[in-house]
Amino acid sequence: MLHAASIIRASVLLLVAGLFTGPSLAADNGHVDPELRQLLQQAINDNDSFEDRFDAEVWLVDMSHRLKARVPDPQRRLALLKQIHYEATRADLWPELVLAVIEVESNFDRFAISSAGAMGLMQVMPFWLDEIGQPGDNLFDIRTNLRMGCTILKYYLDKENGNLTPALARYNGSYGSHRYTTKIYTALDNRWRRY
Repeated sequence: MLHAASIIRASVLLLVAGLFTGPSLAADNGHVDPELRQLLQQAINDNDSFEDRFDAEVWLVDMSHRLKARVPDPQRRLALLKQIHYEATRADLWPELVLAVIEVESNFDRFAISSAGAMGLMQVMPFWLDEIGQPGDNLFDIRTNLRMGCTILKYYLDKENGNLTPALARYNGSYGSHRYTTKIYTALDNRWRRY
């Protein structure tokens, strides 16, 4: 019996090679979109935050499929996924957790502004620019927003000794309430968790 990872790897390799014609990555003619195949191959080969090429293949193809409805442009989607993976890994967070936070906070709208004034993908409050930012930082810049959001979330996770529920509540400014954390866990379990 084949191990699940072997099955996934074989599927990914077939997909990247253009032999898979599933509807998630297919062009109108039923074949894999050549532009998307090329983008995936480039993203996989440039795997700065991944353990190896295989990890990049599996994660990027899987998450690209999951994110397609929210970010339809394949080039933008893959660039965003690579940046999310890089910043989450740099901060020692699960990239899937960061995807769940972004879904709940902004629904992947990099220009989102909350009623409280939080900005960007991870809804970072502007006062953080004064605290940890650099001159010229812009919270609508994806890299800046992800870097700050992941750093802040990791700070709260460390403050809570690895306990994710109160760390998420602190991140959202809703400490003592479980409403926000329930939304994150639901998004994580329903859309982003891999195994």
